[in-house]
Amino acid sequence: MVKLHKIVSSLAAFCIGAAALYAAENYPYRSDALWVTVPDHADWLYATGDSAVIDIELYHYGMPAGETVVSYTIGDDMLPDDKAGTLTLADGKGRLNIGTMNKPGFRDLRLKATLGGVETSHHIKVGFSPERLKAFTGEPSDFDAFWQKALKDDAAFPLRYTAEPVEKYSTDKMSCQLIKLDLNDSGRCMWAYLFIPKGGGKYPAVMCPPGAGVKTIKEPLRHRYYGEGGMIRAEIEIHGAHPELTEQQFADLRKEKGDYLSMGIDDPDTYYMKDVYLGCRRFLDLLTSLPEWDGVNLFTQGGSQGGALAITTAALDPRVTACVANHPALSDMTGYLSDKTGGYPHHFRKDRNEATAAKIRTLEMYDVVNFAKRLKCPVRMTWGYNDNTCPPTTSYEVWNVITSPKEALITPVNEHWTSEATERGHYDWLAGKVRK
Repeated sequence: MVKLHKIVSSLAAFCIGAAALYAAENYPYRSDALWVTVPDHADWLYATGDSAVIDIELYHYGMPAGETVVSYTIGDDMLPDDKAGTLTLADGKGRLNIGTMNKPGFRDLRLKATLGGVETSHHIKVGFSPERLKAFTGEPSDFDAFWQKALKDDAAFPLRYTAEPVEKYSTDKMSCQLIKLDLNDSGRCMWAYLFIPKGGGKYPAVMCPPGAGVKTIKEPLRHRYYGEGGMIRAEIEIHGAHPELTEQQFADLRKEKGDYLSMGIDDPDTYYMKDVYLGCRRFLDLLTSLPEWDGVNLFTQGGSQGGALAITTAALDPRVTACVANHPALSDMTGYLSDKTGGYPHHFRKDRNEATAAKIRTLEMYDVVNFAKRLKCPVRMTWGYNDNTCPPTTSYEVWNVITSPKEALITPVNEHWTSEATERGHYDWLAGKVRK
């Protein structure tokens, strides 16, 4: 088992991300204020019982903010504040001991100040023995039986899809096709842009599921280096939405779908995500049927909801030979019923009374933690600590149960994003896993 930790400093990591998005803009992007928060442990990690001390610097127009009153609150990851106070910065600098935790988890220091009449805010999370974090979610006794039956029933429906060339996304090194994949007799389908290297060879294949939301397949050429570098890649969507729909049509579809991650939640068999989980796996049937596939290497890769689906698909299909997941969503989804955070989409965060036994059973049947336990292929995961969408608590809970070979790229400063360098690193890692 190989474990790689990489710590990225707050300023450097944001500069990389900002440079990718706004090549001609300063950091921070069009803000007069700049916060720099540095824990006294370089990796932002502490043992339970240790105190964490944070150095705080605040700049206005790039100059020290002078004597400034900062209000702060502190709370556990994604949970309400339990401590509050003020700190007066001298020449824009100060230091704060935020205390400790007596159990594994993350503490979040939330900062606010007013500069030139404008409020500015910032936060930083540090971890306490997160390698000991355990998910709250249970595992249904019939988990394996449920999914074995679902796979068997799904296999009865033949592989059926259409493909049409898309010249605007084709290049001299790869072709692009728009795929419509039928899921079952209900009429549900998924769409994808399928990129195949030119050259007449045999290639590894990658299935890339999307992040959350009802939307088009964004930036189809963002990862063009897969197709141009010698990998078949399917950039998929999960709602049966043609990627060329107008924004108004997508807006109408969003109204129709509503909160799809709660649709049918009272029964694992009627849950909206059942077709999604099975549909992602069905895309593997499509990829492995292509004459250009090399017959060996089959990968899954995605972020957030896509990271969750990369893991569930790899767990459901033993043909997957490697998996990459950024800050996976749908992890420990019942966590808020305990004394800790839960994963995206944060079921029961506002009202625990919504948590019926039926809903809990469904969420446990679809929880990424339970799939991660069953992974057999090598896995690369990456996550940040400042993420308030897919919190670091739940990423660690997934990571901690993986028993297959695994590597972690931990970038503490990251909120819910990855840099282009990290994305390219995924490609390089997968390329290193190609078996001849």
